[in-house]
Amino acid sequence: MPVSLVSIATLYRLEAKVFEKQYKDHLSIFRNWDQLSHSDKWILIEKNIGAYLSIDEVALSKGELYTIITNKASHGKKGSIIAIVEGTRVNDVSKVLRKMKLKDREKVIEVTLDMSPAMEAIIKESFPKAYLVTDRFHVQQLASEAIQEVRMGYRRKALQEENEALKKAKETNKKYVVETYSNGDTKKQLLARSRHLVFKPSSKWSESQNERSKILFKEYPKIKEVYNLFNDV
Repeated sequence: MPVSLVSIATLYRLEAKVFEKQYKDHLSIFRNWDQLSHSDKWILIEKNIGAYLSIDEVALSKGELYTIITNKASHGKKGSIIAIVEGTRVNDVSKVLRKMKLKDREKVIEVTLDMSPAMEAIIKESFPKAYLVTDRFHVQQLASEAIQEVRMGYRRKALQEENEALKKAKETNKKYVVETYSNGDTKKQLLARSRHLVFKPSSKWSESQNERSKILFKEYPKIKEVYNLFNDV
């Protein structure tokens, strides 16, 4: 099992930052690394190429985006990283990937990616024979955002209706009585408290969530429709 430099420094009562610098400058091969001169912009490890790849963008340093291409067969362990390139521009990333031999790039069968047009263009340009597969996670993410937008739209309307009813009650010197459902929720509470249940399959609802869902779907059939579509993804 790999041991971190911080753990070693702590064990021997050394200052972690000093130990890390000494290791980097003198004990490791970092200063002699053949990619050191451009490592802040890109790195390429050609030997890690495989038939099934993934491409994604991540924020590695101070929120700056990098494009990462990995070999799925390595499951995130040693040998996973094929390339890390600063930014997400098609030309910049493709230029690095095309440094690999064409015969190796043509061995790539499939690449998993999000729905970014830029990522799609990078793959088409760099791995000409690869099939593009949209990552299920990103599809589900879009679906969940859609259902939450529908829910929030109804909630904004409910808040507006309540404010108008409260204002009218004040103008007519009448006591404002808010209506509640059988579970005790007001309309705006129903919509607010349904946030988490619409993320889950119905089999994982608690008793109160199950009760709330029945009221929610009866009052707002559109939410039920979008929820069913979300769970079919």
